[in-house]
Amino acid sequence: MAKAVRIGGACGFFGDSSIAPTQLLRAGCDYLVLDYLAEATMSALGMMKRHRDTLGYATDFTEWVWKDNLQELKRTGTKIVTNAGGVNPKACVERMEHFAREAGLSFKIAIVEGDDLMERLDEVSDQSEMFTNTPFPPKDKIITANAYFGATPIARALAMGADIVITGRCVDSALTLGILCHEFNWRDDEYDKLSQGSLAGHVIECGAQGSGALFTDWEDVPDWANIGYPILECHADGSFIVTKPENTGGLVSVPVVAEQILYEVGDPQAYMLPDVVCDFTQVKLESVGDQRVKVSGAIGYPPTGKYKVCVTWADGYRVMAFFTVLGRDAAKKAQRQAEAMLNRVNTMLRDRNIGPFRASRIEVLGAESSYGANARAQNTREVIYKLAVEHDDEAAFVPFQREFDSPATSMSVGSAGWFGSRAEVKPVMRVFSVTIERGDVPATISFNGAVEQLTVVAPPARYDAAKTIAPVAEGSIDPDAPTVEVPLIDLAWARSGDKGDAFNIGVIARKPEFLPWIRAALAENVVLNWFAHEFEGGAHPAVLRYELPGFNALNLHLLDSLGGGQFASLRIDPLAKGKAQQLLDMPVKVDARLVG
Repeated sequence: MAKAVRIGGACGFFGDSSIAPTQLLRAGCDYLVLDYLAEATMSALGMMKRHRDTLGYATDFTEWVWKDNLQELKRTGTKIVTNAGGVNPKACVERMEHFAREAGLSFKIAIVEGDDLMERLDEVSDQSEMFTNTPFPPKDKIITANAYFGATPIARALAMGADIVITGRCVDSALTLGILCHEFNWRDDEYDKLSQGSLAGHVIECGAQGSGALFTDWEDVPDWANIGYPILECHADGSFIVTKPENTGGLVSVPVVAEQILYEVGDPQAYMLPDVVCDFTQVKLESVGDQRVKVSGAIGYPPTGKYKVCVTWADGYRVMAFFTVLGRDAAKKAQRQAEAMLNRVNTMLRDRNIGPFRASRIEVLGAESSYGANARAQNTREVIYKLAVEHDDEAAFVPFQREFDSPATSMSVGSAGWFGSRAEVKPVMRVFSVTIERGDVPATISFNGAVEQLTVVAPPARYDAAKTIAPVAEGSIDPDAPTVEVPLIDLAWARSGDKGDAFNIGVIARKPEFLPWIRAALAENVVLNWFAHEFEGGAHPAVLRYELPGFNALNLHLLDSLGGGQFASLRIDPLAKGKAQQLLDMPVKVDARLVG
């Protein structure tokens, strides 16, 4: 087989560890990809740029990754593709070049822009939100508006001779797909390869999550302090091997990779990207050596011909404040105290002719508030309660902040307070998604003093859901089998993640024979009931279930379930990191002969 292209996943979010790039450079990667741009991150970067026009990019990249590894990057010749440019790619590159000059070095850096649509809001403002059908937000409240570019501009920048490609908003997996399209000269109609390349990018776009982090069987993952970040060995046929640097912690195994494949995926047969619509239902995972998993079998369909556009906007203000309560009945005392504080401040607002808080949420941390009716820890003797409130008027938070600490001497016995900084008033940032024809949004590539505009034309045939074939559930349960009830974790691995104001849970059977029993237990109505507390306030709560027979998995998509999601949610788990853990406690009936 021809030489593989080695790509290291060096960053999964703005705030990820700075150890990864150095580790992966030493491991001999041809490329590093670094993903910084969660949807919520865009609003934060937009606010930074408003504050100072030289900001708006991922400073973690320039001040740590870039500055600390310049000499090694030059020595190894490793190339970088990253969306660290955020909403200000030119400023990012200017900072990079400053550090390079200080070190007496130079690099061939390309900038990909054109995704910023802040000056083109009229072209998309007639659309409703693509998931919730809500009307377009007020234009004076919008912080950012960016199209999600695909792989083509990145591939073009590399073909022009760039060593480093700095982009603004693009699809996370496109960072990897752009490299593979360049290296292997994939055509834009080789959809199975594009799907495989997108899957490769998806596996490493969250950094160490692809090499053992957040794994269900966490006790099997050694040395978190020195966890290895994932490396892909990619081949021209689209197949790839997931591995990690030698002598590092972490774990690369079939279930680890399976969990990451399902992370933050809705319909796994119609995972829509700018370059291809992916079908992961027939993906095959094989262990091919120590810490080595081969991935193949992704199917691709023509893309939709549209770019998704992410709009972030400020919708009022919020505060989240915390208070410690100790002793017997700590949870009950904390709940009563938080309710009393909320009532007190709302009364004070009325006296000031200010309306009440438009939304509020009390959660008692340590008493399993996030588990709803499934909570078990009501008798704990130490808790922290979180009182979160929202209001349109920033003045409403003056009495809230003034009064919040007062129960330390006036309410519950065991009130220990919160000896940190006072809770901050922050804007409520919401995400609003629409689409735009990709031919209407040309990319601009700046490299070596030249500027090139690149328009990705519409595909000759667009995605047609009617032409895809849904997988048929296989396997059945013996209705006469002797059964035993066990927690789902005994039968499956699982991973959860947010999808806006929704979340998914990927469930992978530990053995193929477990899958029919898991399927029978996780009916949509049963899951809806198990997570009833998560759908509070949801306009159209629902659970969708999908099959992935290729690696004995199900994917559950829970809609209208996160109280707004991300920076718009008042919940302690707005990114749904713990939802799989909650589901894994569900009791499931299974053939006793299979678990005996």
